[in-house]
Amino acid sequence: MPAIPTGAVRAADVAARLGGSVRGDAGRLVSGVASLACATISDLSYFSGNRRGIQPGKTSAGIVICRTKDQEALPSGAVLIMVPNPQSAFVDVLEWLFPRSEPTKSIDPSAHIHPTAFLADDVTVGAHVVIGSGCHIGSGVRIGPGCILGENVSIGSDTELIARVTVMNHCEIGARCVIQPGAVIGSDGFGLINEQGRWRRVPQLGRVVIGNDVDIGANTTIDRGALDDTRIDDGVKLDNLIQIAHNVEIGAHSAIAGCAGLAGSSVVGKYCTLGGGVGLAGHLTLADGVHITGMSMVTRSIRQPGVYSAGTPLDTNENWHKNAARFKQLERIVHRVQTLETSLNALRKNDEENL
Repeated sequence: MPAIPTGAVRAADVAARLGGSVRGDAGRLVSGVASLACATISDLSYFSGNRRGIQPGKTSAGIVICRTKDQEALPSGAVLIMVPNPQSAFVDVLEWLFPRSEPTKSIDPSAHIHPTAFLADDVTVGAHVVIGSGCHIGSGVRIGPGCILGENVSIGSDTELIARVTVMNHCEIGARCVIQPGAVIGSDGFGLINEQGRWRRVPQLGRVVIGNDVDIGANTTIDRGALDDTRIDDGVKLDNLIQIAHNVEIGAHSAIAGCAGLAGSSVVGKYCTLGGGVGLAGHLTLADGVHITGMSMVTRSIRQPGVYSAGTPLDTNENWHKNAARFKQLERIVHRVQTLETSLNALRKNDEENL
């Protein structure tokens, strides 16, 4: 379990930080943080309500952040700090106890920076970084080891490229973004035309434009637009291993889980969520507030907000094969039912006429 770098903290100090109330010994000390299941008497944890697999009554945590209505579900020996939103409060505590390290504000001698690039005075550049001509790097930016920035790339203040991030020519990244290792921004889209059976590559001349406060996960790829730009709006959160094709637009504060794939020119509205492995066909639109559950394939536009699902749930292999076979029989079964309904309606009509 992660140890608190500054040493042990008291329940009273945590409560004061959160504006919460304490049940139990306000002087209890904890020196680490952990999940409810793994916590010991020296750990701080949180409980935000019953979830599958969580047994709050069995936790050994020394201090638990929780809601007032959930206190009876926790052991009597645990010190409780009661707040309206335990999960959000726990994140506040983590940011307090595990502060982000301050950058060294240095440029590694192995970095190659084009003389026409502009870097603010407090930019940090790691080992073996390449920064191309005409780049503009804002205040407080951290560029980790092995990153490559093409020509005329713009990066806003306090953004961090962790390591081995590639940003291709003319792309723009806003302020306070975090981009994880291996991400590629601005690679060519899958733009091809077929000429007499042979594929011809179409030049991809657009950019990728990323807003402020965007998170991009490891090995996620965002293709540049063909002519217009691929756009990721403010506050979007992208997990690892996502493919975003050319000319996709993702609205503000949407979140997409790992292994999703968004085909070209698809548009995702604001405040949407896409579960892991979701696939979007090209040239479709999701309205604001659409939520797609994991492994769903979306083949048409969705105009109304709500939760949408596709696919068959997991079953035993034997049952799955039976249901798959029955699925192929649906058309024939529907025809038989329609024939029976027609026959029954004729019989009813005949009976009514003979009354």
